[in-house]
Amino acid sequence: MSKTLALLIAGFFAAGACAQAPKGASSEAAPIMNSKPQERAEAKVEARPQGKVKAAGGDTLNTAESGAIGTGKSAAAGQKREATRNAKHPNRKLNPQGGTPN
Repeated sequence: MSKTLALLIAGFFAAGACAQAPKGASSEAAPIMNSKPQERAEAKVEARPQGKVKAAGGDTLNTAESGAIGTGKSAAAGQKREATRNAKHPNRKLNPQGGTPN
């Protein structure tokens, strides 16, 4: 029984060793660069027109905290709300910028 078990284990090791792919058989190690689909893809990329260089984003402040008031529909609605709020309470003391309300 032990000889049979040892022979079976040795057979599994031998089968595992034979099932391994040979060294260098991976497609990632040496990709095929001269195939027709690869050449078509490269030609398609090279045929695209060169575009303008995009401006770096994030350099301008477009938020309400920047102090710049927009000219769009939402900015006009916000200004209108502020005007109606100030009209309801004409004698209200304004809080200083960055302060907390009393």
